[in-house]
Amino acid sequence: MTKKLEGTQKLMRIFIGEDDKYEGKPLYKEIVGLCREKGISGATVIRGIYGYGRSSIIHSSRTLALSNDLPIIVEVVDTPEKIDEILPEIEKMVGHGLITLELAHVIKYE
Repeated sequence: MTKKLEGTQKLMRIFIGEDDKYEGKPLYKEIVGLCREKGISGATVIRGIYGYGRSSIIHSSRTLALSNDLPIIVEVVDTPEKIDEILPEIEKMVGHGLITLELAHVIKYE
């Protein structure tokens, strides 16, 4: 069955590092796996090429010694209720990182 998700929904962005782990596995993969398991409409992992976080250390894909810990953003969109349901689990998984929430107008998702 195709799910329609149009109108005002919730967007969760999770900012972490590529090397971040959860129970010994890549954190971004574990977050996407949890979202899929919980029936979330979709999750996308975006790999950054340049940035810094809490430590103020620059992570770049263009240094002499290529960084293995590039910035990662996991974007998740679903109904506010579904995002609120998984948020406590996501918070437990993310040791160091930033989680933002905002409303997003979904034009089409089928």
